[in-house]
Amino acid sequence: MKKFYLLCLLVASAACANAQAPAADAAPAKGNYQLASKFSVDKLRKMVGTASVDAHWLKQSNRFWYTYENTEMRNWYLVDPAQHSKKKIFDNEKLAAEITLIIRDPFDAQHLPIENLKFTKDEKSIQFELKSTIDVVKKDRKDKKAADSLEKKTFYFTYNLTTGKLAELVDFNKVKPKPTWASIAPDSSAIIFSRNFNLYWMDKDNYKKAVKDENDSTIVDHPLTKEGVEFYAFGSGRGDDETDGDKVKARKKRRPAGVQWSPDSKYFILQRTDERKVKDLWVINSIAEPRPTLETYKYHLPGEKDSPLREMYLFEFGPKTYKKLVTNLYKDQELGVWGAPQLQKQRDDEFRPSIWLGTNSKFYFYRTARDLKRIDICSYDILTGKVNIQAQERMNTYVEIGTPGLINGGKELVEWSERDGWAHFYLYDEAGKLKNQITKGSFHCNEIVKIDEKARVLYFTASGREAGENPYYAHLYRINLDGSGLKLLNPGNFTHSSSLNDAPSYFVDNFSRVNAGPKSVLYDNNGRKIMDLETTDLSRLMAAGYKYPEPYKIKADDGITDLYGVMYKPYDFDPAKKYPIIEYVYPGPQTEAINFAFSTSMNYVDRLAQLGFIVISVGNRGGSPDRSKWYHNFGYGNLRDYGLADKKAAVEQLADRYPFIDITRVGITGHSGGGFMSAAAMFVYPDFFKAAVSESGNHDNAVYNRWWSEKHNGVKEVISAKGDTTFQYTIDKNPDIAKNLKGHLMLSTGDIDNNVNPANTIRVINALIKANKRFDYVLLPAQRHAYGDMTEYFFWKKADYFVQHLLGDFSQPVDILEMSREVPMTGKRK
Repeated sequence: MKKFYLLCLLVASAACANAQAPAADAAPAKGNYQLASKFSVDKLRKMVGTASVDAHWLKQSNRFWYTYENTEMRNWYLVDPAQHSKKKIFDNEKLAAEITLIIRDPFDAQHLPIENLKFTKDEKSIQFELKSTIDVVKKDRKDKKAADSLEKKTFYFTYNLTTGKLAELVDFNKVKPKPTWASIAPDSSAIIFSRNFNLYWMDKDNYKKAVKDENDSTIVDHPLTKEGVEFYAFGSGRGDDETDGDKVKARKKRRPAGVQWSPDSKYFILQRTDERKVKDLWVINSIAEPRPTLETYKYHLPGEKDSPLREMYLFEFGPKTYKKLVTNLYKDQELGVWGAPQLQKQRDDEFRPSIWLGTNSKFYFYRTARDLKRIDICSYDILTGKVNIQAQERMNTYVEIGTPGLINGGKELVEWSERDGWAHFYLYDEAGKLKNQITKGSFHCNEIVKIDEKARVLYFTASGREAGENPYYAHLYRINLDGSGLKLLNPGNFTHSSSLNDAPSYFVDNFSRVNAGPKSVLYDNNGRKIMDLETTDLSRLMAAGYKYPEPYKIKADDGITDLYGVMYKPYDFDPAKKYPIIEYVYPGPQTEAINFAFSTSMNYVDRLAQLGFIVISVGNRGGSPDRSKWYHNFGYGNLRDYGLADKKAAVEQLADRYPFIDITRVGITGHSGGGFMSAAAMFVYPDFFKAAVSESGNHDNAVYNRWWSEKHNGVKEVISAKGDTTFQYTIDKNPDIAKNLKGHLMLSTGDIDNNVNPANTIRVINALIKANKRFDYVLLPAQRHAYGDMTEYFFWKKADYFVQHLLGDFSQPVDILEMSREVPMTGKRK
């Protein structure tokens, strides 16, 4: 009897165990490839209308125009804020009929591919163009029999806004776009460019020839400098993506000079860099034809002695003289010259000169110590040759700066600073004396939008000030320069993006949340609502089954700091199921890879969820600079591990909160810094993270660029008793802990990535092999850092990896069917 009782207990216990655990032969969940394919980037573009009002402010009035597309058609609107009016610029149906009669290609109201719409100077008419199906010989073709000598004829039109009359502009000579190499003086009297490491200039007439035919043998240009050499050039010495063979051929080509002019066109500034001692780095394009090509480029690694040396030259164009300015204060310092703010009314101009921030006789620049703990905001007086320090920043971690604002030509200066632990604005006089702090409090000021000098009002954007809102939501504010009268201009629990006119009297406000569609509203400069403009048409997207992602708030690993994130679920989500969770990560510190506004740019995160995962993005201490200085600098000195505890804590808290999250199946993925973090997570928490896809990670920051690595990890400046200055740099690296890997890891890189060199990934591979670890590796041939035309391919490789190792589904064939069956039509007329 006793034996029988024990037998019963054993059977019951076994039954209980079987009820709690899945059967060993249970079928794995299948990846929902069809749903992920349904929301590809190309398909989303067709389902989502225009997402914001892009205001083109006019020159002669406070009116603006914009174009907006919904599921019905694209329309063009003219808005007069003073009259509280919004009307269509033309009747699409009527205009399409008239254009069809002239071009003899069929158009209708819904299909009217107008390009390059602009208002005439008197603002009484508009001009625009359309392409036809008619083949014509290109005007600039010398060989009329060449295979590519034909193009589609473009028709040019003018439309009178008062009479509604359309007229073709026959024999219209369209202004050609400014060549990238041309630095044109504000008065158009001279054009500066670089060639063969030196500066040259040409006059207006010869420039017209060069625009018409770059190789016209009658073009006359003149040298300005002669001592420029390779890696110590005036202007641009070589292109960013040139092979060693290309750079020799390209020396005779005109290149951008990168100069900034005085407003009166008498002077210009040029920054020259001596890179002759900077060491080389290389990538090889293995699929180049007919032979693989080598690309050698200068790349300064953190801690290295031989740094690029920055110099600044002032040119006086009339007498064609120049001199090197004495700006040195710190060893291996960085220099930068600010440009004058562009006016809204200039955005549609064919020519917008590059003008320095300042006056005819004074410009503003900054110099930064290599350890980035000291920054000086300076002005240079051309008449006296004196450098004046307008403001200084000092910090025990790195210092950051923003573009200052000038009042009355520099009689006063508004500076952006994080000196009190939050980003705020400060007012200085011309002598560099602080007059007052303009903004203050526990919120982050982003940038100067406009200074109304007459009213002494500063317009700026900021985040984190409004109680109860996500601290990343940006708003537009105004405040008097004495610090009084702070006012929120665009309220609402959304993140906002605004376009303020030059007056400044009105602004267009575009706002949304990740879980609320975009809207656009017109306000005046006191925050009074003038009218609603648009609401983005998401009807097709919703009809296709789209569901908004869900924002959430959790605590960091310290149990105190609030972290903000977004959760993406499958659109066929079943709360009764258990889902693996994948973290999409980017540790910062420049940003956090989280969309808090409605956007389709994070489509790969949405799509990854559709395969059958919960996908999350979340911030971490040391991430976004849009919060406090403490939050942003948390990772200073610990650039490998600083964000990992918060990423782990996020999953743990969400799993406690939501029973549909399976904390035993956790994946992680990211690109660049996110690739670095994904691999580090697998090595630091090998029992927690089960699978990772690590893309183009800077795994060994000792072979990543000095500017990012030394800034965010720190570099120590050491001055010897003799006065010699050296820099000491150490950092933790992923290869050092690769031996800890337990889960599934896929690494990837483009083989010609000249941003994060493939050596970063290869060093992790080497460490894994030496530790006898199994892992996966994808090399993307002839791809830079962003993967280019192989982006879609890699999305499906990443999807496969998580489907296999988190869902247990190995059923996919060798062909990526989701790509093979989507052969897009070009939509081009033949």
